[in-house]
Amino acid sequence: MSASGTRAGGLVDSHCHLDFDDFGNDFQAVLERAQVNGVTRMLTICTRVTKFDQVLKIALSADNILCSVGIHPHEAANEPDVDVARLAELARHPKVVGIGEAGLDYFYDKSPRDRQQAVFATHIEASRVTGLPLIVHSRDADADTVRLLEEGAKKGGLTGVIHCFTSTQYLADAALEMGFYISLSGIVTFKNAEALRQVAKTVPLDRLLVETDSPYLAPVPMRGKRNEPAFVRHTAQYVADFLGLSFDDLARRTSENFDRLFQKAAA
Repeated sequence: MSASGTRAGGLVDSHCHLDFDDFGNDFQAVLERAQVNGVTRMLTICTRVTKFDQVLKIALSADNILCSVGIHPHEAANEPDVDVARLAELARHPKVVGIGEAGLDYFYDKSPRDRQQAVFATHIEASRVTGLPLIVHSRDADADTVRLLEEGAKKGGLTGVIHCFTSTQYLADAALEMGFYISLSGIVTFKNAEALRQVAKTVPLDRLLVETDSPYLAPVPMRGKRNEPAFVRHTAQYVADFLGLSFDDLARRTSENFDRLFQKAAA
């Protein structure tokens, strides 16, 4: 499939982890199922800079896979120090369209919070320096997430997305005010996610993305299975239904939003 062909219509899985071992046995079949289900592009996300080469290898394996570079908050204490210059250097590769995922996770606290904040601040600055969108992970850390993002935004040139959004109206409003986008994962389809759906209804349609975060968080009706990019179709259909849109309209809008945010991907 040509690069130009991947941009014509269809869905974008704006956040997945195709380098994870979960896809080691059937990677090509995963890509084929994505294509059959109308998923024309995938953004595979880096969680450890020490494994960036593996992420990039996945992105280079197909025209319609893009990637990011960054350190997940879970890995903040395990990864070696990476400065803004190093992130910017790695981000020069044509396949790299975003910085992250980076952020704060106070639910699991797998890294000390001060370390998470320091690493997040480095990624915020790298996003500003490179002009590439910041891919933000935030869980149970709304206040500090907003504080650090606002500090970066005051300097100018910061854009990004709150991925796999499960947080409060406060974080959504603050992120939108800074020009960020909101990405919905399969969690929005879960029975107990009514509060999330109410927040999602307040997101402007030109700031909305959909994702799988695969191999995690398979949407209804695939819960309990390994998630994969093809399943973003179920999330998109669900979101379209509760927003009162047709599937095609939702797919078109979220794909256009992806290109508007990740401008390097659309170049």
